[in-house]
Amino acid sequence: MSDLDFLTQLPLKKTRRAKRARITIFSLEIILIVGLMVIWITSSSIRQNKSLWVLFFYCFPSEFLISFVPHEPVILFFSKYYSALTVTLVSLAGTVLAEALNYSTLKLVEEFKLLSKAKKSAFVEKLINAFGRQPYLALWVAAFLPVPFYPFRFLTVMTNLPLVGYLAVIVTARFPKFLILALIGRVLKIPDLIIVAFFLTLILAGYLPSVRFDKKRKKARVRSEQSSLAIKPEQEEKAAASSRPGF
Repeated sequence: MSDLDFLTQLPLKKTRRAKRARITIFSLEIILIVGLMVIWITSSSIRQNKSLWVLFFYCFPSEFLISFVPHEPVILFFSKYYSALTVTLVSLAGTVLAEALNYSTLKLVEEFKLLSKAKKSAFVEKLINAFGRQPYLALWVAAFLPVPFYPFRFLTVMTNLPLVGYLAVIVTARFPKFLILALIGRVLKIPDLIIVAFFLTLILAGYLPSVRFDKKRKKARVRSEQSSLAIKPEQEEKAAASSRPGF
């Protein structure tokens, strides 16, 4: 093999190895998050544990991609036992690491062109254009306010924002948000039953919009199928009429 052949094959080998490494890391990330989620749901002793490690590791399932468990009630719970600043810093550390995992995961998804179909949608294209005008401001507002944040994770990757800039927004927006929540929990000492009720309310609030969206999508699909079925007989009649002699 000549030096030229070696040089032309080397980047390909490196690319394959890099893809394999990223796939391995992605698989380990998914296993980690799913494992933490299962442990949290199945172990009542861990849910009642007041160790800061529980607060730290809870950030991963609560902040990973499209999570169905809220973060805010757990901050209110732990702030009854630790200072507001301690709860804020521990939550922030776990959140930053979780968002770094989110970014790397979505980058891998984009690399395999799994988001290309979504980009072709007219609605998504409008969102990308609107987000691209002031991406950091939009990210900061979404990260600070109590709104679903997962669409902005996808938009960040779709618009190719750098990881450093993304994490900088997460730090500057989540820190005051977590601190306000921790101060509220520290001052009010909210009873556990109210925190549990708040926890369940947030889960329902995040779940119901997806249910409504699925119902609307099914209705739209049924309507399109009905319209296509109604059009077919007309097309068949026209085709039969055109095939008649002397027509």
